[in-house]
Parts: sequence; C-alpha cells; structure tokens
Amino acid sequence: MSFLLVMVLLLVVMYVLMIRPQRQRQRQQQVMIEGAGVGDDVLTTGGIYGTVTEAEGDDVVVEIAPGLEVHMTRRGIAAVLPPEADEEPDVVDAEQMEADTSGGHDDIEGADEGVVTDGEEPVTGTGGADTVVGDRR
Repeated sequence: MSFLLVMVLLLVVMYVLMIRPQRQRQRQQQVMIEGAGVGDDVLTTGGIYGTVTEAEGDDVVVEIAPGLEVHMTRRGIAAVLPPEADEEPDVVDAEQMEADTSGGHDDIEGADEGVVTDGEEPVTGTGGADTVVGDRR
C-alpha cells in the first residue's frame, strides 16, 4: 500500500514540476505566434529576422530585407520580438577611449616591446628566424 502511495506522489510531483510548466510554455508560444500581426518583428525558425507585412489566417508574408519578402506559415515563426525603444545609441569619444586603453605607456620609449631583464635577450622575432628549436616529426 505504501509503495502505491509513493508512486502516486511521485507522479503528482513529476506533473507539477515538469509537464504542467511545459504545457504553459507551449500555450504562451502559441498565443504569441497567433498574435503576430502586420508590422511585428519576428524571428523565424530558420534564424532569420524580419517584419510581418501581410497576415491572412495561417499564412504570413515576412520582409527579411528591403524588397525581399518570404511567404510562410505561422508555424515558421519562432518568436515575436518586442518593439525596440527609440533610444539614441551611446556615443563613444574615440580620444577618451584611446587614452583609457593606452594605460599611460605612451611616454615610455619602446613600450610595445617586452620587458627585458639583465642578461636576457628580448623575444621580438628580429633574429634567429633560421634557428630550429627541435624537429617534431
């Protein structure tokens, strides 16, 4: 009797944790796709972004480039994208960015070469091109 109770509880937990949320996601996806109308930006199942220009029943026409329209079924829509906010993009000052990335090494002569300690030879690729360290065949 206790085994039967454990199995029933396990099935209930599996339904609550796995099956029910999956069905809810499927319903939300279906409502989103059915609600796609003219002017909505969409992502197709093939990974192509476009804008719906015509919608009749199960058929839609998606413009994927200026003057290039694709006829498809609603099942070919993977997602309806939210409308973009018309915000100005961040403007980056190139001089400030260059100053930030230089790290203050502009005043050091040869700052682009590696640091050399006493008695060591710098590794710059200027010499020893014909020297072979070892043949690894």
